Amino acid sequence: MPTVSPVSLTAPLLLLLLWATHPAMATNWLSLARLPRSRPVSGAAPCARLRGLTPGQVGVCRARGEVMESVRKAAEMVIEECQHQFRNRRWNCSTTPRGINVFGRVMNQGTREAAFVHALSSVAVAVAVTRACTRGELERCGCDRKVKGVSPEGFEWSGCSDNLSYGVAFSQTFVDEPERAKGLSAGRPLMNLHNNEAGRKAILHNMQVECKCHGVSGSCELKTCWKVMPPFRRVGVVLKERFDGATEVRLTRIGSRPALLPRDPHVKPPAARDLVYLAPSPDFCHLDPENGIPGTAGRRCNGTSRLAPDGCELVCCGPGYRAGRAEVVQRCSCKFSWCCSVRCQQCKNTVTIHTCRV
Repeated sequence: MPTVSPVSLTAPLLLLLLWATHPAMATNWLSLARLPRSRPVSGAAPCARLRGLTPGQVGVCRARGEVMESVRKAAEMVIEECQHQFRNRRWNCSTTPRGINVFGRVMNQGTREAAFVHALSSVAVAVAVTRACTRGELERCGCDRKVKGVSPEGFEWSGCSDNLSYGVAFSQTFVDEPERAKGLSAGRPLMNLHNNEAGRKAILHNMQVECKCHGVSGSCELKTCWKVMPPFRRVGVVLKERFDGATEVRLTRIGSRPALLPRDPHVKPPAARDLVYLAPSPDFCHLDPENGIPGTAGRRCNGTSRLAPDGCELVCCGPGYRAGRAEVVQRCSCKFSWCCSVRCQQCKNTVTIHTCRV
């Protein structure tokens, strides 16, 4: 009876295991959002028990524990913002019911969805840590005092500028650690690092200036200003635009250095602020909870516009969509009551709703 080499049996299983666990490891720290608020996320023993962290991230947790509460907040920000930006898309950032891979195995593939999540994750950490610095919650950082002097516009830099450089540096240390641990010769770590940096550039290039006037009776004889981060929602919008214009790339070499270049030679190389991806996305039509794909059956959609992002022709798959009638309760006949409230009645209305067919 012929024998089969053990290598021929275990090698495919090993490859499958690597595919299932290795690529997704970089975003597993997002599972911190699932921890109860009462559970500590710093200290030698608690850090070691945080299942979503890589060994290198556990080391960062132990060395810089005061920042880890900001990292937990960043994980919550990522899930909330992702679901807002993709609320009308086939893939709507649905989360898995349990486990450390929050968005499911869809993150294992080098798709543009994974690119967006990596970019959003890196900038969320930078923003959350910077906010903690500005509020005086961290011992190692505070306001950015390097912004000083008189600007070319004539105002004086003063006040508490957001210390974004500290937040960005921590994001590079914590979020990029899994990719640098893997080595930079493969396509996926290079893709993730590029998108991580693109996320941070989305905040760096959108900093805002706030000012206060000083003078007699509110005149603006002297104006002092400081730099602040834009709202995180604004950063989400910018990255969503980058997602829609993301570039598909392939791994190649320039001399001895690995590099990512557009798969289509007629497409210009992506800029540092652009998102890149290695593999086309699935159609996200059919329910696949393990891979974080909710499917489109039963999804509400906009049946009145073909071009809207939430239009039924874009959201729904296969059998299309159907229209139905539903009774909804809405506020109506609102009146302003002095002072200072608005009182409304509750009215029942019958409306047409559109849902994707099963």
